[in-house]
Amino acid sequence: MESPTSTFTLLEQARAGDEQALSRAFEKYQKRLAVLVHFKLSPQARAFSDVEDVVQEIFLRAFRDLGRFEYQSPGSFLRWLSAIADHVIVDRVRYQNRERRAGEDVPFRSPSNPAGPEPRDTKTPSRLFAQQEAVERLLDRLGALPEDYRQAILMAKIEGLSTLEMAQRLGKSREAVALLVYRAVKRFRAICEAAE
Repeated sequence: MESPTSTFTLLEQARAGDEQALSRAFEKYQKRLAVLVHFKLSPQARAFSDVEDVVQEIFLRAFRDLGRFEYQSPGSFLRWLSAIADHVIVDRVRYQNRERRAGEDVPFRSPSNPAGPEPRDTKTPSRLFAQQEAVERLLDRLGALPEDYRQAILMAKIEGLSTLEMAQRLGKSREAVALLVYRAVKRFRAICEAAE
């Protein structure tokens, strides 16, 4: 039996009309998605796209397309969000130098837009600040890793890919990928211990 807070259960509740369940599902993945987005954005793209804005746009698109998502296994929801992230980032890069077209962004509910969606995040400013600090520490520590180690950790620990999926993506054997992940995690732990 699934836990009442499992992603599968939350998504089933959301499909049945429980908006809070969808918010809880998004909240479970917000930090991991922020880390993915940070490293998927090029340094030039980070100059005009705030990571949190990209994450919010991903959640908005996921909300709109939830009916298309098919739960296959643990981790499939994050992989789906990651694919949406790729599309959001490509769209932002394509349109960075163009004038924004009217109606491109969906404004949140306000007195002038009473039919708009509610803002998803209703946390206090101090909680948001603490959460942002934790993400920044994680980004700094991941940024200190060599590129191949960082990619291995992002794929294995953030995206939740199996060694087989990583091997296919990287064009390496499963054994080589397992060794790469082991070494990357070991180096990451050393960086974390040194920072404390």
